[in-house]
Amino acid sequence: MSPKKSPFFELRSGSVDTLLFVVKTTDLEAMRAELTRRFEATPEFFANDVVAIDVRRLADTERVPLADIAQLLASVRMRPVGVVANPHQTWAAESALPLLEARDRRGSTAKSAEEEAANAAVAASGTAAPTAGNGNAQASLLPPDGPADGTPASAAAVEPAPAAEPVRLATSSQTMVVDKPLRSGQRIYAKGDLVVLGLVSYGAEVIAEGNIHIYAPLRGRALAGVQGNHDARIFCTCLEPELISIAGIYRTTENPLPADVHGKPVQIWLEEEKLMIEPLRLT
Repeated sequence: MSPKKSPFFELRSGSVDTLLFVVKTTDLEAMRAELTRRFEATPEFFANDVVAIDVRRLADTERVPLADIAQLLASVRMRPVGVVANPHQTWAAESALPLLEARDRRGSTAKSAEEEAANAAVAASGTAAPTAGNGNAQASLLPPDGPADGTPASAAAVEPAPAAEPVRLATSSQTMVVDKPLRSGQRIYAKGDLVVLGLVSYGAEVIAEGNIHIYAPLRGRALAGVQGNHDARIFCTCLEPELISIAGIYRTTENPLPADVHGKPVQIWLEEEKLMIEPLRLT
């Protein structure tokens, strides 16, 4: 029997989305203190999430102990799987972590810039853009600039997890509609806009590269614009979230919501790297 037709396993190309932990300092103790401060109140938010260590922000002469950073991430229950190192591949390759390539809108690689330019040209011509088949590391746990009000900035960049009910995935130009309640542990990912007609329970996640519309209570996590779309918005008829995020800027229940928006219909958007929440007037 041909190995290509083996019934026991397959080796195939594919893409896996991960969080990016963007390293911006060589001070490991400061990094440890900040990571502990951010996640000690919400230890389950990134539990068991796959993460890649991104060292592209470091200066050419700077190095960090990747093994120690991996251990630090593991201590808050994240799972480091590799390092994004361009242009630091030489010393990064000395670690036990494999080197990864990342394609993200805030990345510094020439490939990212070329792809964005190509996409812009294609959009101007009105034709569909081809999608890349490489792995996509989509968001940063430590983005370059936090919100003005001191709210931690991050994103749960994600991979679609198995759900109890089948999910209809949309292309980037389409809208996904989910008409069933989402239970704890379920995760929905839409490449365009996402419309949810049922309850998003505690522990459930809804993620979209575009806007998110929820016509029911939001009690879990909602992450819009996860590919870096700062114009994305979240619309919700009853805001009671564990976490809300747009383009990597997030807010958790560690910061209580004002009474005029908690449990109310709202829209959420970004303004100068700060999450804005405004009541919706539905009548």
